Amino acid sequence: MGIVQGLTEFLPVSSSGHLVIVEHILKVKMPGVSFEVCLHLGTFFSIVVIYWGKIVKMIKATILKACSLFSGGFDKALEEDWKLSYSIVLGTIPAGILGVALKHQIENAFTSISLVAVMLGITGVILWLSGSAKTKKDNAGLLDTIVIGIAQGFALLPGISRSGMTISAGMARGIDKPKAAEFSFLLSLPAILGASVLEFSNLAVERKFLFSNIDFYIVGFLTAFVFGYIAIRFLLRVIQKGKFRYFGFYCLAVAILVLLFVR
Repeated sequence: MGIVQGLTEFLPVSSSGHLVIVEHILKVKMPGVSFEVCLHLGTFFSIVVIYWGKIVKMIKATILKACSLFSGGFDKALEEDWKLSYSIVLGTIPAGILGVALKHQIENAFTSISLVAVMLGITGVILWLSGSAKTKKDNAGLLDTIVIGIAQGFALLPGISRSGMTISAGMARGIDKPKAAEFSFLLSLPAILGASVLEFSNLAVERKFLFSNIDFYIVGFLTAFVFGYIAIRFLLRVIQKGKFRYFGFYCLAVAILVLLFVR
């Protein structure tokens, strides 16, 4: 499960969809939400390691921008990092609203293997269409951020790839492909961290922590971290070579196989 989470969280093939399919095929169920949160935190830290320099600059720019409200001075060299921080916060809002408003409907969607297959098929079509996008700019503007944020909201459904939707949306808005991928990865940080904190707080309140087999959690976390790191590096090379859209074939193939053979 750690390998599946690590690879599919960032490759545009839907981690949630693959986890549902793998659980269904292997006839297993993850031991509680706490284990799932550990897997997501593993992928969270794989992004942090790769983009550590960028994240530090963003945090520094945000702090100095806040201080400038009182001091009046702000280093213009940090303007791009500040705008990126602001864009990530803004882009996180749509998914947060949809996640709260449609919580029960989204949870029910995870019980239907056929729905997961259909959503994977939709992801495949979107990935293939992304290949026709033309690069026009290096960074996301206000409208671009809103569009990408809405795309991330749709990825709450199992089978709809978060990275696939957000990178495709960025490319459709004319953003440079590597920059669209970078924005997608950084945009996932508050989403993953927020969901993890929320789930852990709920578990704490309900006293449902399931850490009796702590070794499983450690192995799951580390495996998701390592394979998440590998997946990000691999996907960045694929995007540089202009072959991002070919993941669409994989999604369509899995969707068809699941609909035909998985019951």
